[in-house]
Amino acid sequence: MSTSPRVLLSLGGYACEGGLDGRYQPATCYSPTIALGRHPGPGGAEGLWEDYEVVLDLAGEMALSGVCLEVSWARLEPHRGQRDEAALARYAEVVAHARRLGLWVSVAAIDAAWPAWLGLEAWLMPWVTPVAINYVSWLTSSLDADAFSVYASRALLTRGFLVEDAGPPWRRGARDDAVSAAKNLEFIEEAVRADANVNFVSSVNLELDDARDMSLFDVDEVHLQSLVRGSGPLAGTRGLVALRGDTWVVADVELARELRIRPQDSVADSVEDSA
Repeated sequence: MSTSPRVLLSLGGYACEGGLDGRYQPATCYSPTIALGRHPGPGGAEGLWEDYEVVLDLAGEMALSGVCLEVSWARLEPHRGQRDEAALARYAEVVAHARRLGLWVSVAAIDAAWPAWLGLEAWLMPWVTPVAINYVSWLTSSLDADAFSVYASRALLTRGFLVEDAGPPWRRGARDDAVSAAKNLEFIEEAVRADANVNFVSSVNLELDDARDMSLFDVDEVHLQSLVRGSGPLAGTRGLVALRGDTWVVADVELARELRIRPQDSVADSVEDSA
């Protein structure tokens, strides 16, 4: 492990892209709890799906070292065995644009908004394991990213077993199931890493306010939520970039300066102009 992890701003597909968990849209495991009114869905989110390039241009102007792109499995495979090649091509465009800007691009394959067809307790189901391995292998062989993580945050995938209002899945006191699910998630990650010929990294996902001394984390990458806050149950509490009217701007100038990795003479002016 690196003693000084690479620090990246994350772009959470479920929270920021829009076009999920609505009528006639790809459904995630959150669709039942949204229907029950337990929390709001992402709705239109920030419409990042069409505006990725604009937001990434701002990241480049701020001289950030890179981004973590948390892709949506539900968008890429809305029904079992039916993969959306157009969605995959769009993600490939986003990755290519970021790399042309000189940004390091890390892709997280599975986030906590997995496809609804996997079921609410997906990580306990034996049939899910080979399906997940196959999906991650397909994704990593299709995107030309600098690095990959199997999970955006593995802890979130079992949190619903342990916290009453976290769902899905929601239940009380299922600690044994949480342990079993964690073991299955670990098996999936080990199998994918052993089979894929790409750069897999270890990572930890933190809120922007939780960013402290990064050298304390024994991982390759620290992913900070988020470049864009978004909406819905997986949205970060803060976002560095926000949509003001029809224009994307740097919403937190001081934080932008703090997170700047490669100082440039033009960065300060760019940030001030965007504020």
